[in-house]
Amino acid sequence: MLRILGSNRRLCHGMSRRDFLYVGGLGAAGLQLADLLRGQAAAAELAEAAEPRPRSFGRAKSLILLHLYGSPSQLEWADPKPQAPVEIRGELGWIPSTLPGCDVCELLPNLAKVMDRSTVIRSMTHPYPIHGVAFALTGVPTIDVAMELAPNDPRHWPYFASVVEYVDALRAQAERRPPAALATGVPPNIALPFAFSSHRVGEVPRAGPYAAFLGSRWNPVWTDYVGQATKAIEKTLAEKRFTDPDPYLGLAPDSYFVMPSATAPQPGVTLDRLDRRRSLLEQFDSARRGLGETYGARQFDEQQATAFALLGSDRLRTSLDLRHEPAETRDLYGHTLFGQGCLAARRLVEAGSRVVSVFWDEYGLAGDAWDTHYDHFKRMRQALCPGLDMAWYGLITDLDRRGLLDDTLVVCTSEHGRTPRFSGTGRDHWSRVYTSMVAGGGTARGRVVGASDKHGGEVADRPVSPKDLLATMYHLLGIDHRQTLRDALNRPLPLVDGEVVGQLLA
Repeated sequence: MLRILGSNRRLCHGMSRRDFLYVGGLGAAGLQLADLLRGQAAAAELAEAAEPRPRSFGRAKSLILLHLYGSPSQLEWADPKPQAPVEIRGELGWIPSTLPGCDVCELLPNLAKVMDRSTVIRSMTHPYPIHGVAFALTGVPTIDVAMELAPNDPRHWPYFASVVEYVDALRAQAERRPPAALATGVPPNIALPFAFSSHRVGEVPRAGPYAAFLGSRWNPVWTDYVGQATKAIEKTLAEKRFTDPDPYLGLAPDSYFVMPSATAPQPGVTLDRLDRRRSLLEQFDSARRGLGETYGARQFDEQQATAFALLGSDRLRTSLDLRHEPAETRDLYGHTLFGQGCLAARRLVEAGSRVVSVFWDEYGLAGDAWDTHYDHFKRMRQALCPGLDMAWYGLITDLDRRGLLDDTLVVCTSEHGRTPRFSGTGRDHWSRVYTSMVAGGGTARGRVVGASDKHGGEVADRPVSPKDLLATMYHLLGIDHRQTLRDALNRPLPLVDGEVVGQLLA
Protein backbone atom coordinates (compact mmCIF):
# COMPACT_ATOMS: atom_id res chain seq x y z
CA MET A 1 0.00 0.00 0.00
CA LEU A 2 1.21 3.53 -0.73
CA ARG A 3 -0.11 6.91 0.19
CA ILE A 4 0.88 10.52 -0.28
CA LEU A 5 0.95 12.79 2.71
CA GLY A 6 -0.09 16.40 2.69
CA SER A 7 -2.13 19.00 4.46
CA ASN A 8 -5.43 18.00 6.04
CA ARG A 9 -7.56 20.49 4.11
CA ARG A 10 -10.91 19.28 2.90
CA LEU A 11 -11.62 19.24 -0.80
CA CYS A 12 -14.86 20.44 -2.34
CA HIS A 13 -16.34 16.94 -2.27
CA GLY A 14 -15.46 16.48 1.40
CA MET A 15 -12.46 14.17 1.06
CA SER A 16 -9.49 14.94 3.28
CA ARG A 17 -6.10 15.23 1.65
CA ARG A 18 -4.88 12.59 4.09
CA ASP A 19 -7.65 10.14 3.35
CA PHE A 20 -6.40 7.23 1.33
CA LEU A 21 -8.34 4.87 -0.84
CA TYR A 22 -7.92 1.19 -1.50
CA VAL A 23 -7.88 -0.35 -4.93
CA GLY A 24 -9.75 -3.61 -5.39
CA GLY A 25 -8.36 -6.58 -7.19
CA LEU A 26 -11.23 -7.01 -9.64
CA GLY A 27 -10.25 -8.43 -13.00
CA ALA A 28 -11.58 -9.77 -16.25
CA ALA A 29 -10.17 -12.87 -17.85
CA GLY A 30 -8.25 -12.18 -21.04
CA LEU A 31 -8.17 -8.38 -20.70
CA GLN A 32 -4.38 -8.10 -20.59
CA LEU A 33 -4.09 -4.35 -20.97
CA ALA A 34 -6.60 -3.69 -18.21
CA ASP A 35 -4.49 -5.93 -15.97
CA LEU A 36 -1.44 -3.91 -16.94
CA LEU A 37 -3.16 -0.63 -16.16
CA ARG A 38 -4.67 -1.70 -12.85
CA GLY A 39 -2.86 0.09 -10.02
CA GLN A 40 -1.90 -1.38 -6.69
CA ALA A 41 -3.08 1.61 -4.71
CA ALA A 42 -4.15 5.24 -4.94
CA ALA A 43 -4.09 8.00 -2.38
CA ALA A 44 -5.71 11.30 -1.61
CA GLU A 45 -4.95 14.49 -3.48
CA LEU A 46 -1.54 16.09 -3.24
CA ALA A 47 -0.55 18.74 -0.75
CA GLU A 48 -0.02 22.30 -1.90
CA ALA A 49 2.66 24.42 -0.32
CA ALA A 50 1.34 27.14 1.97
CA GLU A 51 3.48 29.87 0.42
CA PRO A 52 2.47 31.48 -2.90
CA ARG A 53 3.78 29.66 -5.97
CA PRO A 54 6.49 31.37 -8.02
CA ARG A 55 5.56 32.36 -11.56
CA SER A 56 7.64 29.50 -12.96
CA PHE A 57 5.65 26.81 -11.14
CA GLY A 58 3.72 24.72 -13.66
CA ARG A 59 4.93 26.67 -16.70
CA ALA A 60 5.47 23.45 -18.68
CA LYS A 61 2.44 21.52 -19.90
CA SER A 62 4.61 18.60 -21.03
CA LEU A 63 8.19 17.38 -20.96
CA ILE A 64 10.43 15.61 -23.48
CA LEU A 65 13.24 13.82 -21.66
CA LEU A 66 16.26 12.83 -23.77
CA HIS A 67 18.64 10.42 -22.08
CA LEU A 68 22.05 9.66 -23.62
CA TYR A 69 22.86 6.28 -22.14
CA GLY A 70 26.54 5.67 -21.40
CA SER A 71 27.33 9.34 -20.83
CA PRO A 72 28.84 11.83 -23.28
CA SER A 73 32.07 13.64 -22.53
CA GLN A 74 31.53 17.18 -21.30
CA LEU A 75 34.60 18.28 -23.30
CA GLU A 76 33.21 16.98 -26.60
CA TRP A 77 29.77 18.45 -26.02
CA ALA A 78 29.22 21.96 -24.68
CA ASP A 79 32.16 22.50 -22.30
CA PRO A 80 35.34 22.32 -24.43
CA LYS A 81 38.69 23.30 -22.94
CA PRO A 82 40.75 24.85 -25.75
CA GLN A 83 43.54 25.98 -23.38
CA ALA A 84 44.02 22.56 -21.77
CA PRO A 85 46.88 20.21 -22.72
CA VAL A 86 46.22 17.98 -25.73
CA GLU A 87 45.90 14.88 -23.54
CA ILE A 88 42.82 16.56 -22.02
CA ARG A 89 41.29 18.62 -24.81
CA GLY A 90 41.75 15.81 -27.31
CA GLU A 91 41.92 15.88 -31.10
CA LEU A 92 38.59 17.60 -31.81
CA GLY A 93 38.21 21.33 -32.17
CA TRP A 94 35.45 23.67 -31.07
CA ILE A 95 33.19 26.25 -32.70
CA PRO A 96 31.28 29.27 -31.40
CA SER A 97 27.55 28.93 -30.87
CA THR A 98 24.69 31.42 -30.88
CA LEU A 99 25.03 31.54 -27.08
CA PRO A 100 27.83 34.02 -26.31
CA GLY A 101 30.58 32.45 -24.23
CA CYS A 102 29.46 28.89 -24.96
CA ASP A 103 31.58 27.12 -27.54
CA VAL A 104 30.60 23.60 -28.53
CA CYS A 105 32.34 20.64 -30.13
CA GLU A 106 33.15 21.14 -33.81
CA LEU A 107 31.02 18.06 -34.62
CA LEU A 108 27.87 19.89 -33.51
CA PRO A 109 27.37 22.72 -36.04
CA ASN A 110 23.58 22.47 -36.12
CA LEU A 111 23.21 22.27 -32.34
CA ALA A 112 25.35 25.42 -32.21
CA LYS A 113 22.65 27.30 -34.15
CA VAL A 114 19.99 26.87 -31.44
CA MET A 115 22.09 27.35 -28.31
CA ASP A 116 20.53 30.80 -27.88
CA ARG A 117 17.26 28.95 -27.21
CA SER A 118 18.90 26.49 -24.80
CA THR A 119 20.46 26.61 -21.35
CA VAL A 120 23.62 24.63 -20.58
CA ILE A 121 24.43 23.25 -17.13
CA ARG A 122 28.21 22.83 -16.91
CA SER A 123 28.38 21.82 -13.24
CA MET A 124 26.37 18.62 -12.89
CA THR A 125 27.93 16.43 -10.19
CA HIS A 126 27.37 13.42 -7.93
CA PRO A 127 29.49 10.69 -6.27
CA TYR A 128 28.52 7.60 -8.34
CA PRO A 129 30.55 7.12 -11.58
CA ILE A 130 28.59 4.04 -12.68
CA HIS A 131 25.78 3.56 -15.18
CA GLY A 132 23.15 4.61 -12.68
CA VAL A 133 20.24 5.49 -14.95
CA ALA A 134 18.12 4.87 -11.87
CA PHE A 135 20.16 7.39 -9.88
CA ALA A 136 19.94 10.07 -12.57
CA LEU A 137 16.21 9.71 -13.22
CA THR A 138 14.66 8.73 -9.86
CA GLY A 139 14.70 9.99 -6.29
CA VAL A 140 16.78 7.07 -5.02
CA PRO A 141 19.48 8.50 -2.72
CA THR A 142 22.24 5.97 -3.49
CA ILE A 143 23.10 3.50 -6.25
CA ASP A 144 25.48 0.57 -6.74
CA VAL A 145 26.37 -1.79 -9.57
CA ALA A 146 24.15 -4.57 -8.21
CA MET A 147 21.14 -2.24 -8.35
CA GLU A 148 22.03 -1.09 -11.85
CA LEU A 149 21.78 -4.67 -13.12
CA ALA A 150 18.62 -5.57 -11.19
CA PRO A 151 15.48 -3.68 -12.30
CA ASN A 152 13.41 -5.42 -9.61
CA ASP A 153 15.74 -4.67 -6.71
CA PRO A 154 13.39 -3.49 -3.91
CA ARG A 155 15.73 -0.59 -3.14
CA HIS A 156 14.77 1.20 -6.36
CA TRP A 157 12.54 4.29 -6.39
CA PRO A 158 10.05 5.12 -9.14
CA TYR A 159 11.11 6.72 -12.40
CA PHE A 160 10.47 10.46 -12.71
CA ALA A 161 7.84 10.07 -15.45
CA SER A 162 6.05 7.35 -13.47
CA VAL A 163 5.77 9.68 -10.47
CA VAL A 164 4.40 12.45 -12.69
CA GLU A 165 1.76 10.11 -14.12
CA TYR A 166 0.84 8.87 -10.63
CA VAL A 167 0.57 12.36 -9.16
CA ASP A 168 -1.49 13.60 -12.11
CA ALA A 169 -3.81 10.61 -11.73
CA LEU A 170 -4.41 11.46 -8.08
CA ARG A 171 -5.31 15.01 -9.02
CA ALA A 172 -7.70 13.83 -11.71
CA GLN A 173 -9.26 11.40 -9.27
CA ALA A 174 -9.74 14.05 -6.59
CA GLU A 175 -11.26 16.43 -9.14
CA ARG A 176 -13.42 13.66 -10.63
CA ARG A 177 -11.84 13.99 -14.05
CA PRO A 178 -11.21 11.01 -16.38
CA PRO A 179 -7.70 9.55 -16.57
CA ALA A 180 -5.37 11.41 -18.91
CA ALA A 181 -5.10 8.55 -21.40
CA LEU A 182 -8.88 8.30 -21.61
CA ALA A 183 -9.21 12.05 -22.15
CA THR A 184 -6.48 12.35 -24.82
CA GLY A 185 -6.23 8.90 -26.38
CA VAL A 186 -2.47 8.81 -25.75
CA PRO A 187 -0.53 7.53 -22.71
CA PRO A 188 0.67 10.31 -20.40
CA ASN A 189 3.95 8.43 -19.80
CA ILE A 190 5.39 6.94 -22.98
CA ALA A 191 8.97 5.98 -23.87
CA LEU A 192 10.83 5.39 -27.13
CA PRO A 193 12.24 3.74 -29.15
CA PHE A 194 11.94 0.26 -27.57
CA ALA A 195 11.85 -1.31 -24.11
CA PHE A 196 14.91 -0.10 -22.21
CA SER A 197 18.01 -2.28 -22.42
CA SER A 198 16.22 -4.84 -24.60
CA HIS A 199 18.43 -4.66 -27.72
CA ARG A 200 21.84 -5.48 -26.30
CA VAL A 201 22.93 -9.05 -26.89
CA GLY A 202 23.49 -11.55 -24.11
CA GLU A 203 23.26 -9.19 -21.13
CA VAL A 204 20.85 -8.78 -18.25
CA PRO A 205 18.50 -5.77 -18.45
CA ARG A 206 19.55 -2.59 -16.72
CA ALA A 207 17.51 -0.73 -14.12
CA GLY A 208 16.11 2.77 -14.46
CA PRO A 209 12.83 3.74 -16.10
CA TYR A 210 10.41 1.67 -14.03
CA ALA A 211 7.77 2.50 -11.44
CA ALA A 212 9.41 0.48 -8.63
CA PHE A 213 7.22 0.43 -5.50
CA LEU A 214 4.39 2.31 -7.24
CA GLY A 215 3.66 -0.88 -9.15
CA SER A 216 3.99 -1.89 -12.81
CA ARG A 217 0.75 -0.10 -13.72
CA TRP A 218 2.79 3.12 -13.64
CA ASN A 219 5.67 1.92 -15.85
CA PRO A 220 6.13 3.85 -19.10
CA VAL A 221 4.29 2.52 -22.14
CA TRP A 222 7.09 1.50 -24.51
CA THR A 223 6.94 1.74 -28.27
CA ASP A 224 8.79 -0.24 -30.90
CA TYR A 225 10.01 0.88 -34.29
CA VAL A 226 9.50 -0.43 -37.82
CA GLY A 227 12.32 0.32 -40.19
CA GLN A 228 15.61 -0.71 -41.71
CA ALA A 229 18.96 0.30 -40.20
CA THR A 230 21.22 1.65 -42.94
CA LYS A 231 24.67 2.12 -41.37
CA ALA A 232 27.11 0.06 -39.33
CA ILE A 233 30.28 0.52 -37.34
CA GLU A 234 32.32 -2.29 -35.82
CA LYS A 235 31.76 -2.62 -32.09
CA THR A 236 33.87 -4.69 -29.73
CA LEU A 237 33.47 -5.84 -26.14
CA ALA A 238 36.26 -8.12 -24.93
CA GLU A 239 36.15 -11.03 -27.43
CA LYS A 240 32.73 -10.05 -28.81
CA ARG A 241 32.26 -8.19 -32.09
CA PHE A 242 29.12 -6.61 -33.56
CA THR A 243 29.05 -5.42 -37.17
CA ASP A 244 25.34 -5.39 -37.99
CA PRO A 245 23.64 -2.15 -39.09
CA ASP A 246 22.68 0.07 -36.15
CA PRO A 247 19.49 2.21 -36.36
CA TYR A 248 21.08 4.86 -34.13
CA LEU A 249 23.62 5.44 -36.92
CA GLY A 250 21.14 5.50 -39.79
CA LEU A 251 17.50 4.61 -40.41
CA ALA A 252 15.58 4.31 -43.67
CA PRO A 253 13.39 7.35 -44.45
CA ASP A 254 10.14 5.37 -44.31
CA SER A 255 10.69 4.15 -40.72
CA TYR A 256 8.10 4.80 -38.02
CA PHE A 257 7.00 3.77 -34.52
CA VAL A 258 4.19 1.49 -33.43
CA MET A 259 2.23 0.76 -30.28
CA PRO A 260 3.74 -1.84 -27.96
CA SER A 261 2.22 -5.30 -28.08
CA ALA A 262 0.55 -4.72 -24.70
CA THR A 263 -1.63 -1.99 -26.17
CA ALA A 264 -2.01 -3.21 -29.74
CA PRO A 265 -4.81 -5.63 -30.67
CA GLN A 266 -3.47 -9.14 -31.16
CA PRO A 267 -3.29 -10.47 -34.75
CA GLY A 268 -6.72 -11.51 -35.94
CA VAL A 269 -8.56 -9.33 -33.40
CA THR A 270 -10.50 -6.85 -35.53
CA LEU A 271 -12.21 -3.79 -34.10
CA ASP A 272 -15.54 -5.60 -34.57
CA ARG A 273 -14.31 -8.48 -32.43
CA LEU A 274 -12.98 -5.98 -29.90
CA ASP A 275 -16.43 -4.35 -29.76
CA ARG A 276 -18.05 -7.76 -29.17
CA ARG A 277 -15.61 -8.43 -26.33
CA ARG A 278 -16.47 -5.02 -24.92
CA SER A 279 -20.19 -5.87 -25.10
CA LEU A 280 -19.69 -9.13 -23.20
CA LEU A 281 -17.61 -7.36 -20.60
CA GLU A 282 -20.26 -4.66 -20.21
CA GLN A 283 -22.86 -7.38 -19.49
CA PHE A 284 -20.57 -8.83 -16.85
CA ASP A 285 -20.02 -5.36 -15.39
CA SER A 286 -23.76 -4.70 -15.24
CA ALA A 287 -24.21 -7.71 -12.99
CA ARG A 288 -21.14 -6.84 -10.95
CA ARG A 289 -22.41 -3.33 -10.19
CA GLY A 290 -25.19 -4.90 -8.19
CA LEU A 291 -22.54 -5.84 -5.65
CA GLY A 292 -22.12 -2.17 -4.79
CA GLU A 293 -20.27 0.87 -6.03
CA THR A 294 -17.06 0.50 -4.09
CA TYR A 295 -14.10 2.70 -4.91
CA GLY A 296 -12.21 -0.35 -6.11
CA ALA A 297 -14.93 -1.10 -8.66
CA ARG A 298 -14.92 2.48 -9.93
CA GLN A 299 -11.14 2.41 -10.21
CA PHE A 300 -11.37 -0.79 -12.24
CA ASP A 301 -13.91 0.86 -14.53
CA GLU A 302 -11.52 3.75 -15.17
CA GLN A 303 -8.60 1.46 -15.99
CA GLN A 304 -10.76 -0.75 -18.17
CA ALA A 305 -11.96 2.31 -20.09
CA THR A 306 -8.36 3.48 -20.44
CA ALA A 307 -7.31 0.09 -21.80
CA PHE A 308 -10.01 0.17 -24.47
CA ALA A 309 -9.24 3.81 -25.27
CA LEU A 310 -5.63 2.92 -26.04
CA LEU A 311 -6.59 -0.24 -27.94
CA GLY A 312 -8.78 1.75 -30.30
CA SER A 313 -6.85 5.02 -30.30
CA ASP A 314 -6.35 6.35 -33.81
CA ARG A 315 -4.70 9.37 -32.23
CA LEU A 316 -1.94 7.25 -30.68
CA ARG A 317 -1.31 5.26 -33.85
CA THR A 318 -1.26 8.42 -35.95
CA SER A 319 1.10 10.19 -33.57
CA LEU A 320 3.60 7.32 -33.77
CA ASP A 321 3.34 6.91 -37.54
CA LEU A 322 5.94 9.34 -38.83
CA ARG A 323 4.92 8.65 -42.41
CA HIS A 324 2.32 11.38 -41.86
CA GLU A 325 5.12 13.96 -41.52
CA PRO A 326 6.44 15.94 -44.52
CA ALA A 327 9.84 14.80 -45.75
CA GLU A 328 11.30 18.23 -44.93
CA THR A 329 10.39 17.85 -41.25
CA ARG A 330 11.75 14.32 -41.05
CA ASP A 331 15.00 15.50 -42.64
CA LEU A 332 15.23 18.28 -40.05
CA TYR A 333 15.67 15.75 -37.22
CA GLY A 334 18.09 13.48 -39.08
CA HIS A 335 17.40 9.93 -40.20
CA THR A 336 18.58 8.11 -37.09
CA LEU A 337 16.59 6.24 -34.47
CA PHE A 338 17.27 8.97 -31.91
CA GLY A 339 16.40 11.80 -34.28
CA GLN A 340 13.16 10.21 -35.44
CA GLY A 341 12.37 9.35 -31.80
CA CYS A 342 12.61 13.06 -31.01
CA LEU A 343 10.20 13.80 -33.87
CA ALA A 344 7.76 11.19 -32.51
CA ALA A 345 8.11 12.81 -29.08
CA ARG A 346 7.06 16.16 -30.52
CA ARG A 347 4.04 14.53 -32.16
CA LEU A 348 3.09 12.79 -28.90
CA VAL A 349 3.21 15.91 -26.72
CA GLU A 350 1.27 17.71 -29.44
CA ALA A 351 -1.37 14.96 -29.13
CA GLY A 352 -1.54 15.39 -25.34
CA SER A 353 1.09 13.14 -23.76
CA ARG A 354 2.53 14.55 -20.53
CA VAL A 355 6.07 13.06 -20.40
CA VAL A 356 7.76 11.43 -23.39
CA SER A 357 11.16 9.82 -22.81
CA VAL A 358 13.57 9.18 -25.69
CA PHE A 359 16.54 6.95 -24.88
CA TRP A 360 19.74 6.69 -26.87
CA ASP A 361 20.16 3.10 -25.71
CA GLU A 362 22.72 0.36 -26.19
CA TYR A 363 22.28 -1.59 -29.41
CA GLY A 364 23.98 -4.88 -30.16
CA LEU A 365 26.55 -4.99 -27.37
CA ALA A 366 26.77 -3.76 -23.81
CA GLY A 367 29.10 -0.81 -23.38
CA ASP A 368 27.58 0.81 -26.46
CA ALA A 369 25.87 4.15 -27.09
CA TRP A 370 27.80 6.98 -25.39
CA ASP A 371 29.95 4.65 -23.23
CA THR A 372 33.18 5.50 -25.05
CA HIS A 373 35.84 3.53 -23.18
CA TYR A 374 37.34 2.65 -26.56
CA ASP A 375 37.57 4.29 -30.01
CA HIS A 376 36.31 7.52 -28.46
CA PHE A 377 37.01 9.90 -31.33
CA LYS A 378 36.04 7.44 -34.06
CA ARG A 379 32.68 6.87 -32.36
CA MET A 380 32.14 10.58 -31.73
CA ARG A 381 32.71 11.31 -35.43
CA GLN A 382 30.90 8.39 -37.02
CA ALA A 383 28.26 7.21 -34.55
CA LEU A 384 27.33 9.78 -31.93
CA CYS A 385 27.73 13.50 -32.57
CA PRO A 386 26.02 13.58 -35.99
CA GLY A 387 22.83 12.06 -34.56
CA LEU A 388 22.74 14.31 -31.48
CA ASP A 389 23.57 17.36 -33.61
CA MET A 390 20.55 16.92 -35.87
CA ALA A 391 18.16 15.66 -33.19
CA TRP A 392 18.60 18.60 -30.78
CA TYR A 393 18.58 21.12 -33.61
CA GLY A 394 15.50 19.60 -35.19
CA LEU A 395 13.54 19.28 -31.96
CA ILE A 396 14.21 22.82 -30.69
CA THR A 397 13.65 24.37 -34.13
CA ASP A 398 10.45 22.45 -34.75
CA LEU A 399 8.95 23.09 -31.31
CA ASP A 400 9.77 26.79 -31.57
CA ARG A 401 8.31 27.32 -35.03
CA ARG A 402 5.11 25.54 -33.97
CA GLY A 403 4.74 27.72 -30.88
CA LEU A 404 5.22 24.72 -28.56
CA LEU A 405 8.59 25.49 -27.01
CA ASP A 406 7.28 27.80 -24.27
CA ASP A 407 4.93 25.06 -23.03
CA THR A 408 7.24 22.07 -23.58
CA LEU A 409 10.24 21.46 -21.34
CA VAL A 410 13.09 19.61 -23.07
CA VAL A 411 15.85 18.05 -20.95
CA CYS A 412 18.92 16.26 -22.35
CA THR A 413 21.00 14.50 -19.72
CA SER A 414 22.85 11.31 -18.80
CA GLU A 415 24.23 9.35 -15.84
CA HIS A 416 27.56 11.16 -15.53
CA GLY A 417 30.40 12.51 -17.68
CA ARG A 418 33.76 11.18 -18.81
CA THR A 419 37.33 11.52 -17.57
CA PRO A 420 39.28 14.61 -18.59
CA ARG A 421 42.32 12.43 -19.36
CA PHE A 422 42.33 9.55 -21.79
CA SER A 423 42.72 5.90 -20.90
CA GLY A 424 44.02 4.08 -23.96
CA THR A 425 41.74 5.16 -26.82
CA GLY A 426 38.81 6.33 -24.74
CA ARG A 427 37.51 8.29 -21.79
CA ASP A 428 36.25 6.47 -18.70
CA HIS A 429 33.43 7.23 -16.25
CA TRP A 430 33.53 10.57 -14.41
CA SER A 431 30.74 11.94 -12.22
CA ARG A 432 32.56 14.81 -10.47
CA VAL A 433 31.52 17.23 -13.20
CA TYR A 434 29.52 16.84 -16.40
CA THR A 435 27.08 18.64 -18.70
CA SER A 436 23.32 18.64 -19.30
CA MET A 437 21.09 20.88 -21.41
CA VAL A 438 17.53 22.17 -21.10
CA ALA A 439 15.22 24.28 -23.24
CA GLY A 440 11.67 25.65 -23.19
CA GLY A 441 8.92 25.05 -20.66
CA GLY A 442 9.71 27.97 -18.36
CA THR A 443 13.51 27.74 -18.52
CA ALA A 444 15.77 30.61 -19.49
CA ARG A 445 16.83 31.03 -23.10
CA GLY A 446 20.53 31.41 -23.78
CA ARG A 447 22.17 30.89 -20.40
CA VAL A 448 25.10 28.97 -18.93
CA VAL A 449 24.60 27.68 -15.38
CA GLY A 450 27.66 26.70 -13.33
CA ALA A 451 31.20 26.07 -14.50
CA SER A 452 33.86 23.39 -14.49
CA ASP A 453 37.54 24.02 -13.83
CA LYS A 454 40.15 24.63 -16.54
CA HIS A 455 40.49 20.92 -17.28
CA GLY A 456 36.82 19.97 -17.07
CA GLY A 457 37.44 17.71 -14.10
CA GLU A 458 35.89 19.48 -11.09
CA VAL A 459 33.05 21.90 -10.39
CA ALA A 460 34.31 25.47 -10.22
CA ASP A 461 30.97 27.20 -9.67
CA ARG A 462 27.37 26.33 -8.69
CA PRO A 463 27.23 22.52 -8.32
CA VAL A 464 23.97 20.96 -9.57
CA SER A 465 23.06 17.40 -8.63
CA PRO A 466 20.80 15.14 -10.70
CA LYS A 467 18.31 15.47 -7.84
CA ASP A 468 18.33 19.27 -8.24
CA LEU A 469 17.59 18.85 -11.94
CA LEU A 470 14.70 16.47 -11.16
CA ALA A 471 13.33 18.88 -8.54
CA THR A 472 13.38 21.64 -11.17
CA MET A 473 11.60 19.38 -13.67
CA TYR A 474 8.86 18.59 -11.13
CA HIS A 475 8.54 22.30 -10.34
CA LEU A 476 8.12 23.33 -13.96
CA LEU A 477 5.45 20.64 -14.42
CA GLY A 478 3.53 22.03 -11.43
CA ILE A 479 4.47 19.33 -8.90
CA ASP A 480 5.94 20.16 -5.50
CA HIS A 481 9.03 17.95 -5.21
CA ARG A 482 8.86 18.21 -1.40
CA GLN A 483 5.76 16.03 -1.23
CA THR A 484 6.16 12.71 0.53
CA LEU A 485 5.47 9.22 -0.74
CA ARG A 486 5.06 6.21 1.52
CA ASP A 487 6.35 3.00 0.02
CA ALA A 488 5.15 -0.58 0.53
CA LEU A 489 6.89 -0.68 3.94
CA ASN A 490 5.16 2.57 4.97
CA ARG A 491 8.41 4.53 4.97
CA PRO A 492 8.02 8.24 4.17
CA LEU A 493 10.04 9.13 1.07
CA PRO A 494 10.34 12.52 -0.63
CA LEU A 495 9.72 12.65 -4.36
CA VAL A 496 13.34 13.73 -4.61
CA ASP A 497 15.86 15.21 -2.17
CA GLY A 498 16.93 18.16 -4.28
CA GLU A 499 16.39 21.88 -4.72
CA VAL A 500 14.93 23.84 -7.61
CA VAL A 501 17.76 25.50 -9.57
CA GLY A 502 16.63 29.12 -9.81
CA GLN A 503 19.24 29.99 -12.44
CA LEU A 504 17.54 27.62 -14.88
CA LEU A 505 14.21 29.43 -14.69
CA ALA A 506 13.06 32.19 -17.01
